[in-house]
Amino acid sequence: MQIALTKKLADAMGINPPPAQEAENPLFSWTANWTKVWDNRSAEDMLVLVNNATRFAVALYQVKRKDLKNVAEMMKASISNTLLAMSLNPELVEEYMRLAGNVEFARNHNRQTAAWVTKAGLECALHVGREYNDIAKMFSDTIGASTNHYYVNDPVHNVDYSPDQAMITALTELTGKQPYKYRAFELLVTLDLGIYQAMRRIIVPADLEFARLHKVLQSAYGWKNCHLYDFTFFGNDKHKPVARMVPFEDDLGFDEDAILMAGHTLSEFLPEHQHMRYTYDLGDNWEHEIQLVRVIEEYDKESPYLLEAEGQTPPEDVGGVGGFIDFREIMLNPGHSEYKAMREWAKYWNVELYDWQSRPRVIRV
Repeated sequence: MQIALTKKLADAMGINPPPAQEAENPLFSWTANWTKVWDNRSAEDMLVLVNNATRFAVALYQVKRKDLKNVAEMMKASISNTLLAMSLNPELVEEYMRLAGNVEFARNHNRQTAAWVTKAGLECALHVGREYNDIAKMFSDTIGASTNHYYVNDPVHNVDYSPDQAMITALTELTGKQPYKYRAFELLVTLDLGIYQAMRRIIVPADLEFARLHKVLQSAYGWKNCHLYDFTFFGNDKHKPVARMVPFEDDLGFDEDAILMAGHTLSEFLPEHQHMRYTYDLGDNWEHEIQLVRVIEEYDKESPYLLEAEGQTPPEDVGGVGGFIDFREIMLNPGHSEYKAMREWAKYWNVELYDWQSRPRVIRV
């Protein structure tokens, strides 16, 4: 595996590698840069790699200069972990890493790949800014998994394509192995709104972490991810919780029995506990009841995936179920004295789901 370093990264590593050579198979060639996410920090903090054949991006966030002594191992682990974070067949990933071989550093002299890695770094930095809010102590080597579905242009064929699909196709052809093969759960999610139920039926990987499940549910329901949330598991008695998962350490100050969700996955609780609840906005208290429908031992498609959707989601900050019922009555009556004000407040909210909201699709988070 050849990794061509920008001058900045090579100098930071204290090495002077030979010029990059054109690889027989560019799928085994990457270009790497060291860049800065936050303007208020003086030092670079993110390593970015781009595959020279597919423009597939890999990023390691909060990498300090002292970490660069182990950078070869870190880069290989990040490539593997990013592919696995997309729920790709572990056998396919293992075979690619085996065929790619050991890391050999070179100095990049290709302006095109330099432009690619710069653009990928910007997209990964924007993702970090949205998701992590300048958290002082955190490390992630799978940042790129959330950006590779953005379309890029192939100037040779003048077509747009997504790097993740290009990488999957290339790896499938290279290894001869199926792209997806993993354990998955089909979940039925129901939000009771008093006058109707907003239902979403989804398929997710069994080893999905709770932080990502939160994003999947936000996307499926069209929430804006601007309130607190938690997950609660129940046994046979749905009124007696057996475990509560919270996202932040500060949440433990209000419930010392809660479990910090970092690193925990669905498979630790399902199918042992087949009923769970996702509560979003602890003020409006939107309670999404989640039922395990089935376990799929060898799922062979991309996920998270929305199978079915019914019922529109309330707008944020409408005042819970009671406030939503009042709001919806006004929205159904253009002659109501408050209709104009509510219409302006709700902006693009629609009484019924738009077609694109109910259409089966991969959920990108």
